[in-house]
Amino acid sequence: MFLFRRKHENDPVQDRPPYLIVGLGNPGREYRDSRHNVGFMVIDHFSVNNSIRMGRVQFKAITGSGNIGEDKILLIKPQTFMNLSGKSVSSFVRFHKVPFDKILVIHDDMDLAYGTIRLRPKGGSGGQKGLASIISELGRQDFPRLRIGIGRPPGYMDPADYVLESFLPSELNNLKSILDRAVETAQVFINKGLDESMNQFNGSILD
Repeated sequence: MFLFRRKHENDPVQDRPPYLIVGLGNPGREYRDSRHNVGFMVIDHFSVNNSIRMGRVQFKAITGSGNIGEDKILLIKPQTFMNLSGKSVSSFVRFHKVPFDKILVIHDDMDLAYGTIRLRPKGGSGGQKGLASIISELGRQDFPRLRIGIGRPPGYMDPADYVLESFLPSELNNLKSILDRAVETAQVFINKGLDESMNQFNGSILD
């Protein structure tokens, strides 16, 4: 005998569309600690802080779901490799009927100094290929994104090599604080909205 939860009228959790929190990165052990995978790191941190179990596979992504207050949260880490992230994300958006203002894409950004995070309501990809894929698949760019600064590569180093390197020991000293701030930014975005979250958290933890 199967028991189903009955959907009650005016059930706030059932009736609200979910928030979709997307962390960008590349699958595989060899990329796990790379700068390009800081989006995955934030999702893992968020899941632990909010007791959301990750592990289910749907639409070529590792996903988990839970509630924060009366809001349903979907966390995803696309496993398509960075350049094709949009295929997974667009499938979630369509299937779960996620409004664009309830999407939050978390990704690395070389144009921001290490230790800086910046939440924005919309914009172009800035050369971030995962974000470019999402914009292409969704056909629009008016969705929030949380940019995690990783700084520019030194000297004449190829940016493609730089993003796939692990963080330096000196950077690791501050990485947990950066992840904590990113998670708090996402939580305030969910609880209090985009403007409040931007006002509280945009900037550097190293200032």
